[in-house]
Amino acid sequence: MPFRISVDTGGTFTDVVVTDAAGRFTIGKALTDRQRAFASIEAGLAVAAAQLGTAAAALLADTAMFLYGTTRATNGIVERKTARTAFLTTAGFPDILLLKEGGKAEPHNLQMEYPDPYIPRRYTFEVPERINAEGGVESVLDETAVRRVLETFPRRGIEAVAVCLLWSIANPAHELRVGELIAKILPKLPFTLSHQLNPILREYRRASSTAIDASLKPLMQKYLSDLETDLRRAGYANDILVSTSFGGVMHLADVVKRPIYLVKSGPAMAPIAGLAYVEAEGLPNNVIVCDAGGTTFDVSLVRDGAVEYSRDTWLGPQWTGDNLGMASVAVHSIGAGGGSIAWVDSGGLLRVGPQSAGSEPGPACYGRGGDYPTVTDAAVVLGYFDPAHFLGGRMTLDEAAARRVIKGVADALGQTLERAAWAVVAVASENMIQAIKELTINEGIDPSDSALIGGGGAGGLNIVPIAQELGCRTVLGPRTAGALSASGMQFSDIITEAGASKLTASDDFDFAGVNRALVDIENRLEEFADRLRARGFKDLEKRYFVEARYRFQVWELEINVPGSRFANQAQIEALVHEFHRVHERVFAVHDENNAVEFLNWRGRLIAKVNAPTLEPTKALATREAAPDRMRRCYFGNAQVDTAIYLGDKLPVGAIVNGPAIIEEDTSTLVIYPGAIARVSPGGRYLVTPPQENQR
Repeated sequence: MPFRISVDTGGTFTDVVVTDAAGRFTIGKALTDRQRAFASIEAGLAVAAAQLGTAAAALLADTAMFLYGTTRATNGIVERKTARTAFLTTAGFPDILLLKEGGKAEPHNLQMEYPDPYIPRRYTFEVPERINAEGGVESVLDETAVRRVLETFPRRGIEAVAVCLLWSIANPAHELRVGELIAKILPKLPFTLSHQLNPILREYRRASSTAIDASLKPLMQKYLSDLETDLRRAGYANDILVSTSFGGVMHLADVVKRPIYLVKSGPAMAPIAGLAYVEAEGLPNNVIVCDAGGTTFDVSLVRDGAVEYSRDTWLGPQWTGDNLGMASVAVHSIGAGGGSIAWVDSGGLLRVGPQSAGSEPGPACYGRGGDYPTVTDAAVVLGYFDPAHFLGGRMTLDEAAARRVIKGVADALGQTLERAAWAVVAVASENMIQAIKELTINEGIDPSDSALIGGGGAGGLNIVPIAQELGCRTVLGPRTAGALSASGMQFSDIITEAGASKLTASDDFDFAGVNRALVDIENRLEEFADRLRARGFKDLEKRYFVEARYRFQVWELEINVPGSRFANQAQIEALVHEFHRVHERVFAVHDENNAVEFLNWRGRLIAKVNAPTLEPTKALATREAAPDRMRRCYFGNAQVDTAIYLGDKLPVGAIVNGPAIIEEDTSTLVIYPGAIARVSPGGRYLVTPPQENQR
């Protein structure tokens, strides 16, 4: 029986999802091994294989497709554990990465430290050359100067090079020649040329994406190479696909060349799973997808049945962090996962995160030496996580350790143990609510109009009070919630992008120039399509987009382009009409009398992958929803007798009244008092928060 395996390596857990020919989902979960990715994958595979009655080696040998996602690239950037990278730029412009985009969240706060550039200033080198905006050569490239700089790199310990020359998007000749010199003088040194990676007008964003990509090459190329070697040794012989920030997957060999696509690769898969689940349930296709793992809480959106994308992705705080400079699924991440550390500040206020206990040593209740209080420890004290049944009983939690570390918080707050644990979960919930509001209310979206999905191993812990606060009427809890991102890979297509820059305006549209840019994009997509066809992929689709703005505006909106060529004014008018519509939706205003400028053009190639059917309903002999046991749990004011249900024992149509807890092997769903959960025909949990049940 051919299997399909998807893996998501997070900061705390590695999730493994296996689907068979009938579409059944089997989940394995293991603590992440930070030294060798395959060690935790193998452990998760062993768990899934045992459920299928086979061995991990036999499972791999009978697997037709392996899909992989990881937070390694994102964590490397945030923690500054990437390669020592040199930045080559046009003479006179050494501060592109230093100045960023010149903004800050608190404009009147004069105490803020100026942020460090992604690449230290001492590793920025000016290249004597100059090309103008029309592509003309103002100053020829000084190859002797370039050679002198490159020859210093070995003694400086440079491990990668990012090259971003002014107006290389208009004429790449100088950048290409610098690349040739690097390859000749330092043949083993990886490098990235900006016009090849991200040909856009905005200089900082182009430079930033180039620097990030180059800095990731040594780290991620070794990481992925080791993964492939380990998989082959373990007996896997077919394609290895890697999830990307686009919300799709690419072949490992293609991602190795552009490791920037791995940033946000894991979280980008969660809305793909969310969309598949709401479509299967027949729910409205406006969805807020929450994925609470051990380290972070990720929020993403599905609007009108389409996953939301963003070209304004900051790694770290807006303005002071580092901009990805490329399209990615719009994911807002905060440090509020199950492993987030609770602490009391100097003013006596309780805080949760952003620091995390991770997987090594992890929360105190894991019994691996952790001594910081975390959200998971609080859940153990409240009774939401049963120490004897965590991860389906495969991992026993240390309740005494959880109570010990939470007592430290309780003493600092002057509260009882249970009240302190409740406060930890409540603060984490509030952080999550604010993250959701930033992605919805701040963008003109009413969260009460959306279904809310609680994903991640810690997602069901507080999804009901979050829904209650946001006014969401429906909460969907998938049985695969504990591995939401890994599940999303099972439904994802192969996606790649190509772009070109061409500035023009609606009142003087450059048909020839834009069509040349679109032809260039189409040719690059077709090259990738040929490689896919050679691998047997036949169902291919191309989509085109452009970033546009009103004249004199600073920021752009991305809109769909109906075709790959422009032949007449009617097509321009249709494009302008679409921009007005999108501008009205986002900003609640549009200006029909103003000309529209079009800047960066992009094409996206989508290769359809035959996704498995969603997990079918398990046929059970009884339809009685009997609890497995009772446990005392704390809900705000008192300990309450709470029914504990095993998810695989709940029949379709079963109704669970709160307070109750539904335990799956890889996740826990807490049904708060007043809430009601129903098992849908698809075997998922539909929860209505207390305010809906009281109407």
